[in-house]
Amino acid sequence: MSKLIDKLKQLSGAKPEPMGFRRVKAAPPEPRLLLIASVAGTDISNLADYVAGADGGLIRLSGSSSGAKAIEEISQTIADIPWGVWLKGGGQRETEGVEKTTCDFVVFPAANTSLAIFQGDEVGKILEVEPSLSEGLLRAVDELPIDAVFIGEEEAGKKFLTWYHLMLFQRFAALAGKPLLVLVPSNVTDGELQTLWETGVDGIVVMVELEKPPGRIKKLRQVIDKLTFPPKRKVVKTGALLPYLGGEEEVVSEEEEE
Repeated sequence: MSKLIDKLKQLSGAKPEPMGFRRVKAAPPEPRLLLIASVAGTDISNLADYVAGADGGLIRLSGSSSGAKAIEEISQTIADIPWGVWLKGGGQRETEGVEKTTCDFVVFPAANTSLAIFQGDEVGKILEVEPSLSEGLLRAVDELPIDAVFIGEEEAGKKFLTWYHLMLFQRFAALAGKPLLVLVPSNVTDGELQTLWETGVDGIVVMVELEKPPGRIKKLRQVIDKLTFPPKRKVVKTGALLPYLGGEEEVVSEEEEE
């Protein structure tokens, strides 16, 4: 199983404790946000300093033939964290090279990635979805053989978080039924991180800016580790619209604690 997905389930509280009379095991890790550092290109000089503190690394690919070689080189050079690949295009040429590597997980777009790839359980599968996805398709995500959902809207990682982003993340957390990863700017604050967790976000992806001095990911790790995340979060699940004799629609909703 993917090391990153296993860590995601543990830290998000999604991994249930076994029942029955068994030997007492160590307490599970305290809930907290997963932190993934996203890097572009194949230059690995000083990369370890830039991703220090991350739970995992994500390499962004856009059809480059040297991508598969870069994945192997980076994952061997910086072996203390699991490495994954972000398939920006999802085309056949791009996916064929990645399948031959030893990446731990893969992020792929829903619209143009073939069903024939990544059929086993060895590689974690994270589905990148469009923010405009309909409610019906969002509910269908829960039944897909994937491990997590990712909202990778570029603007979210470049500037700042808005109330629109919060509404968007809340919608996906309530309907998709899978652990949720989102792209956030590197200047995200402790208050914003706390709000993201309470909204239903399980992990954040942060773009590494190689043109700037390293250390931002490490600082984010320190901020996350100081926050207190409640073991259970209240998630409002939107129900179906049911007609009744009065001619108007009644919204049936339920609240459940995770």
